[in-house]
Amino acid sequence: MDSSLTHRFVDVNGVRLHIAEQGQGPLVLLLHGWPESWYSWRHQFGALAAAGYRVVAPDQRGYARSEQPPDVTSYTLLHLVGDVIALIEELGEEQAVVVGHDWGAPVAWTAAMLRPDKVRAVAGLSIPPILPGGMVPPSITRTQYGEGFYQIYFQQPGVADAEFAKNIPDSFRRLLVGASGDNPLGREPRPLVIPEGLGLLDTMPQSPSLPAWLTDEDIQAYAEDFALHGEHAFTGAFNWYRNIELNNELLAPFRGCGIDVPSLYVVGDRDMVTALRGPDGGSSLSEIFRGEGGSGTPLSALAPQLHDIVVLPGCGHWTQQERPTEVNAALLNFLARIDGPAPNDIAPGKPSAVQES
Repeated sequence: MDSSLTHRFVDVNGVRLHIAEQGQGPLVLLLHGWPESWYSWRHQFGALAAAGYRVVAPDQRGYARSEQPPDVTSYTLLHLVGDVIALIEELGEEQAVVVGHDWGAPVAWTAAMLRPDKVRAVAGLSIPPILPGGMVPPSITRTQYGEGFYQIYFQQPGVADAEFAKNIPDSFRRLLVGASGDNPLGREPRPLVIPEGLGLLDTMPQSPSLPAWLTDEDIQAYAEDFALHGEHAFTGAFNWYRNIELNNELLAPFRGCGIDVPSLYVVGDRDMVTALRGPDGGSSLSEIFRGEGGSGTPLSALAPQLHDIVVLPGCGHWTQQERPTEVNAALLNFLARIDGPAPNDIAPGKPSAVQES
């Protein structure tokens, strides 16, 4: 890891968060997903900082080195968006470009919807905007996929928590490989439904080898930070899922609102998320969001300033880890569209390193 990357703790919105940061310039906040940490952005820090941005990635509320509030209801989207807005202010900035992956994406999309004065642009990886509640609530997904649907399984207090905390390195290895585009079973994207009597990790057998994008050191980095919470290593992360229904209730007054800032969506064509269906039970997200891209799609109706939909062939759920070069290029292209070519990329007589699509 680059030695110019620094770490510290900040107190924001009533919680103590660990952040990693690098670079100087306009602020870009990187929000990880489940069950990850700042480390999931390890390949993005250098590229974005070199382009002239201040890059900050927190361990979000309940994750890794950050504080884990004990109350389950302390993990609503309003709390999480509150953390983002407070972090922008704590960093001494007026605005930020916010990029989120997996669960970080609903936080980013919702922050952009609620506070466009603070979020000047937004990018979501894997999960598209599902407004206003961030995700389809369990009252609907239970009827769509049954009691075995993984988000329903996560609702049971202590069950998934114990399963994942039993052997933290093994849990990360199984999940990171099993939900990737390189999963050993060669699965095409499909809803993750757990057979009765099994746990989620039982559906993701141990792989004899790791894909090229993942190392034992990467797994250890995650495991060491999550182990700081002991038997509750994953409880804070699961508590995000335990508030999906409540999020939809709390954010109901914002139904019909959209995202009125420049936006970008990036997804792998082997990501399980693309097989899920929207709250109306109609088309899958892949059918809705990965058709022709750009204007004329439902995504552009939610986000009229949509820059692009980038689909990454062969990529699974861990978008920026599996395809760092492609994700960096998409983000830099997006930032160039917003801010113009980065000063660090241009020299007299030298064309910009960032090309418009």
